[in-house]
Amino acid sequence: MDTAVNGRLVNGTSHATLLNGKTEAHELPLEVLESELPLVHDGQIPLGELVSRLAQSMYAELVEMAETMPHMSDTARKRQLADWVVKMKRQVVKVYAIAKWSRDAGVVQKAMNITAFLMDQNRQFEDAILGLKYGRDALDPARLRNHDLLTSLDVLTTSTYRRLPSCIKELIVPPTPLTDDEVARTFADIEDAMRYRLRMSEIVPWEMSEYRIGAGRVFFTAPKLFELSLCLRGARSNDGWFFVNVTFLFTVGGDQTGMQEFPRTPSGILKRNITEEADARLAFYLPPDEPPPPGVEPAPRPQLPQGVVDAPLVRVFNFLQMMSLSYQLEILWYQAERMRSLGWAEFMSVEMTNNRQTMAVKYWVRKPPPPNQKRPPQQRPLPALGGKLTISIVQVKEKTGHKASRSPRARVLAELQSRSKLDESRPSDEVEHMRFDVRWEPENGALGVTPALEDLFMPLEQLRIDPENLDMESLLLKVIRRHTESVMKFFQTQLQRGAVTRNIFSPQGEVVFVSNEGAPSLRIHLCADEVVIVTVDPRTGRLTLRDTGDLAAAGRGPRFAAITQRLNDAPFMLPQALVLLRNATITDLAEQKVQYLGLQSFRTRNFSADEIKKLGQDAQGQIYIQLGNFPTHYLVLVITDQDFRYALISAKEVEHSMNHDLVMEDIGWLNVRRIHGDQVTIEGGMGPDHITGQKRKREDGSGRVGPSGEQYPTSFRLETNVLRELYAYCCARVAYTKVEQQFKLRGIPYTHVSSTLNPSSFSEFGNVQSSLARTIPALCVQSSDILSGAPAAEAAMPNIRVIPLNWWSTDIAKVVTCVKLKYVQQPIGKRASGSTVIRPSKRIIYDTREAIVSFLSDNVDKCVDEFLEEWARVSKMVVIAREVAQMSTKYLWTDVRLISFDLQTVEFAYADNYSVSLTCTDQLATNRSSYHLRFSRVPSDDFMQVDDELDALHNPHEDAEVYLCNLLGHGKLSTALHRLVALLRETLPVVAELEDIRVKAAQQGHLIDTFPKSAGWFRILYGDLRHALDFRLMTGARIVILDGSHTLFDEPADSRGPRKSGAPSKSTSLANTGALQPIPDFRALVSEAIKEAVAQGVKGQFAPIDIGVICDITAVRVVGRRLYEKVFTKLAQTPR
Repeated sequence: MDTAVNGRLVNGTSHATLLNGKTEAHELPLEVLESELPLVHDGQIPLGELVSRLAQSMYAELVEMAETMPHMSDTARKRQLADWVVKMKRQVVKVYAIAKWSRDAGVVQKAMNITAFLMDQNRQFEDAILGLKYGRDALDPARLRNHDLLTSLDVLTTSTYRRLPSCIKELIVPPTPLTDDEVARTFADIEDAMRYRLRMSEIVPWEMSEYRIGAGRVFFTAPKLFELSLCLRGARSNDGWFFVNVTFLFTVGGDQTGMQEFPRTPSGILKRNITEEADARLAFYLPPDEPPPPGVEPAPRPQLPQGVVDAPLVRVFNFLQMMSLSYQLEILWYQAERMRSLGWAEFMSVEMTNNRQTMAVKYWVRKPPPPNQKRPPQQRPLPALGGKLTISIVQVKEKTGHKASRSPRARVLAELQSRSKLDESRPSDEVEHMRFDVRWEPENGALGVTPALEDLFMPLEQLRIDPENLDMESLLLKVIRRHTESVMKFFQTQLQRGAVTRNIFSPQGEVVFVSNEGAPSLRIHLCADEVVIVTVDPRTGRLTLRDTGDLAAAGRGPRFAAITQRLNDAPFMLPQALVLLRNATITDLAEQKVQYLGLQSFRTRNFSADEIKKLGQDAQGQIYIQLGNFPTHYLVLVITDQDFRYALISAKEVEHSMNHDLVMEDIGWLNVRRIHGDQVTIEGGMGPDHITGQKRKREDGSGRVGPSGEQYPTSFRLETNVLRELYAYCCARVAYTKVEQQFKLRGIPYTHVSSTLNPSSFSEFGNVQSSLARTIPALCVQSSDILSGAPAAEAAMPNIRVIPLNWWSTDIAKVVTCVKLKYVQQPIGKRASGSTVIRPSKRIIYDTREAIVSFLSDNVDKCVDEFLEEWARVSKMVVIAREVAQMSTKYLWTDVRLISFDLQTVEFAYADNYSVSLTCTDQLATNRSSYHLRFSRVPSDDFMQVDDELDALHNPHEDAEVYLCNLLGHGKLSTALHRLVALLRETLPVVAELEDIRVKAAQQGHLIDTFPKSAGWFRILYGDLRHALDFRLMTGARIVILDGSHTLFDEPADSRGPRKSGAPSKSTSLANTGALQPIPDFRALVSEAIKEAVAQGVKGQFAPIDIGVICDITAVRVVGRRLYEKVFTKLAQTPR
């Protein structure tokens, strides 16, 4: 940078230099110029700090609310939370607005920096102006004084000043310092004087008798109080002592935070005050050091009475003793206040008297209840605090004997000193014996209990203040620990001997008092491996319950918190709360096992109190496990004092009950040892008559799980496999009961036999089974009893077994009924090939090797009805299959053959390759059966189906299915079947010819329709929809072909006689034929058709009639085709 005439240019950076008449400018970058601007932050704070403070404020208030809100009412909590949300919302909106404004912070900052730069330049200009003006004003009166010739001559001749004032010499010229020898001699002289004085005349308190002299001072040590250093003013007898220093002998323990405010060696203003007070006490009876100013009358000094010797060391000891104790008390008070600031404030109060000599600490302070809060009459009010610890500085009198504060040696030495130094006189001051008095006063009825007095006793040694370890927290926790121990011991005795809890917690090891390094507590065994720890929080004085840290108990935190909160409102209810917690824990463990198995359980059902008493007077809780397949039955786990009891109950809803109340219809107690030991068997139905199948006997009526002999290792230890077997046993028991009830309602006798069911026959039951499956018996009934009145009852063997299935799993319970057949048509077809076990339907399984048909029922309550329904259907199919198989020989129908049979469907060919498939739907409620027929054609082995030949597989009887189905529902099944097959065979030429006519007409583009009118009545409807040709089956395998506008019952045209009674009139014939018109010249057309058929060589019988022709089935195709063509040609020629 260039330099101007008056120095470096500070306030400018642009200079111009003329070179050949041109100006060259040196401009600095903008960043350099901005870096020279001063950085101004006046009135600004970082945005991050603002956001951080808002977040910290919100967090602090949330923490405070979390600590205070649990003690508020629900309304107060909601109101405070709503107010807090509104307030915080406003703050967040403000910060959001500020964040929007902060986008221009960079521009504002630059503007403020430029403004500050300009203001600084302005200030420099003003300072320069003021400096110039001051220089002008100061230089005007400046004048050199006349030359001091005398002083100059003195300096030149003597090399010093001779005419300076003496005060200047005293202030400027330092005195000659003492040598080390002189200092040592002075210290030795004053030490000798102090030693002589202390030994010969000075009254030294026994507490300060330990002293040492050195460095010109005497150091007195009062153990556990202070160390004092004094010095004499001189060696004369009336020269007094003066204070030098003091060190208080104490050590602060515990938390050292803030202890720098309490130094052991005072300094600063504190030392100055102590020095002034100590010097005043030492010189209490001495004259003042300096005389008062002229004209001021001095205050009268106290004088020693006659016969009194001054004792300044006693006075200074009393002062420093009180000072040391007060200092220690202040430290204890500071520690107590710091405890309050660290979370004890709500539950602890600290009070100090005005003279600062007594401090009271109250712990376990409770807030007073709201005035409007109602308390039960029997509930005792809790005291407002748990106890009080009082620390006072008191003066004690000197005692003799074993209670004396001084030892005998100390008392003798003090007496010798008094005799030798005082003679007949007495000292001006006596030693004041001060000490701490600590008293612990536990509040009567704290936590709602009154412990024994011996448990509340605390030795004085434990309450003594130790100056070498001043720790208020340790002392308070020691008192609280003793109080907690007494409370825990009280609760232990109450749990073990109380009337309510004696049966539960009296055994050894159930309630254990634990007193270790932590807080005293009770270790209470609830059940199995569950243990709860009960203790008192030292800070709050609230009872706390916690688990032993089991991972599975992680979700019990809210429950423990809720129980603890209610318990602290009435702590004396701890035994009852533990009983409830024990029952809840047992219930949770049992429900956990139930959930592992995927079962549904309930803690309560709508049973009345009287109904619940049926489970036992000592029942403390129940768990109702609903049987999945039987919603009205429950496996009940009854919680007693010692262990579970297990019951199987059936519930029923009370009629006309508004609350859907339930009653226990039946209760059966279970013996878990027998069930789990694989010894459970179901007794036979041995009522008064074994054959009639009466109700089973309860094999375990006592129902108690805990046997008198062997006990389980731990009570309430419910294993998953045991519960699974109990549940499976209950399901099996209910399933068998329901089946037996159906037998009883129908009057069917039954017995119990060993279950020999082969699970491999049922793929869905072969994978998962219960270990009890082999021990559960089956029910056996006689076929003559259960199949009485059913068709084909003689096909079944005498014994029919009924076995409930699936009771061991969560699937729907089923019942299988096994019937061994005597004789039956063996199944044939696709389903029957390749396996010995076939399953024609979901509910039927057939073992062809054993000839056993198994009927499955998904509804246990209706298994007998479903079996009878299925048996009726199967038996009909068996009859149909047997009749079809016998037709080829019985009726000489060689082309009738059985194609397929699988107990559900019968398919057979009734002529050539024409086949029909039959299925039956049986309805027991209406005692009627309906059949479904499906017609088809059986292709030959060398027949290849192509698109053009798909119609070759069409069975024309399919259109008449709706009329043919009804034929099997009338009369005996075998007769109806024969009638159906005969009808199909006789009408086959008709339907086949009609199908050919329809197909050929469709190919030629003619509008011809063929359709059935009934089982033996078929019609050809011509394209004009006014003329039709009917084919009707008559007895004797004859077919009548007639004009569709007429019926077989029309009157002859030439009839003149009266009409027979009951014969239809012409109007009736027209009504039957609808809008059809007679075919023109139909009689002539019939004659022509017969002639052509005879000429063609058709064999058979013909009988023309007025309205058509009658022929047998062998000639119907030729005659029908010729007649159709004649009519078609005639109609085409007739004008419309």
